[in-house]
Amino acid sequence: MMSDSQKNLTYRDAGVDIDAGEALVDRIKPLAARTLREGVLSGIGGFGGLFEIPARYKTPVLVSGTDGVGTKLRLAFEWNRHDTVGIDLVAMSVNDILVQGAEPLFFLDYFACGKLDVDVAAQVVGGIAKGCELSGCALLGGETAEMPGMYPDGEYDLAGFAVGVVEKSALIDGREAVQPGDVLLGLASSGAHSNGYSLLRKVLEYTGAKPEETFNGQLLGDVVMAPTRLYVKPVLAALSQFGPAIKGLAHITGGGLLENVPRILRAGLQAQIASSAWAMPALFEWLQREGRIDSQEMYRVFNCGIGMVLAVAADQAEAIKQFLTEQGETVYVLGDIKTADEDASRTVVA
Repeated sequence: MMSDSQKNLTYRDAGVDIDAGEALVDRIKPLAARTLREGVLSGIGGFGGLFEIPARYKTPVLVSGTDGVGTKLRLAFEWNRHDTVGIDLVAMSVNDILVQGAEPLFFLDYFACGKLDVDVAAQVVGGIAKGCELSGCALLGGETAEMPGMYPDGEYDLAGFAVGVVEKSALIDGREAVQPGDVLLGLASSGAHSNGYSLLRKVLEYTGAKPEETFNGQLLGDVVMAPTRLYVKPVLAALSQFGPAIKGLAHITGGGLLENVPRILRAGLQAQIASSAWAMPALFEWLQREGRIDSQEMYRVFNCGIGMVLAVAADQAEAIKQFLTEQGETVYVLGDIKTADEDASRTVVA
């Protein structure tokens, strides 16, 4: 029983600072305001975010995706680099829903920590807002959870989800459309994006490499923490221009080229990719050399420099490549689609 001499407990005594949470909301509001777009009916601060599907869609289909940032966060904590992981968070979801032809409409995030550091959280959410701006979707809301005892000091977790829309007639389903003879185009990645970081961190541990070291003319920390590339605007523009000629899209995330390209192929088809079609970026060459990683393991874990793959009609491949190049993408002709026995590997990189 509490004695008269003991003070009355508050939520702050239990480790939750409501004032800090309100200060963060105040910091977030102008960031979210920069992401406002057609369809937003409510802003940050309500119990739920309201969004109206744009009237230009006649038979709209909603497409949703959710993801996190994975163990790349461990480096964010250790290296005190919090300004770009929010971009990663957005990119992992909006790039996923893009592969079905969806225009991202809005994004919501979940930020959880043991003790809220407003400055760190604002950096993270600033990255989220930037990712939303770059992909044309609204930061419609989110949740900041301060949970004492659940996370060590200085650490947090991130999750989020995006909702997009596509005209039903324009839905992309590679399994139905991709045919033998279709050409595979690869869009360059900006680095390791947000996948394979458990192995990447193991190589850093083996080598003792530090973020302040110079690597290929840049700081190693900048190279390793480079945010995931957002492909939304260029690819949506290409879909608008070329329509059915773009038959399938694969976002190269966990599982690399070997596991993600087959997700758009039906049984009996094989993606044949020439490793000579592009130069593996210096980061991946270093990881492979220093970690003594087998080439097939590299292609199964990392994007190896290719962040998005398009399966396109052969007679439109050059035009699509040129268009995407004009949109600012680096585009490679990776290979093509062949027939194969149903028990054969679905993707071959050789």
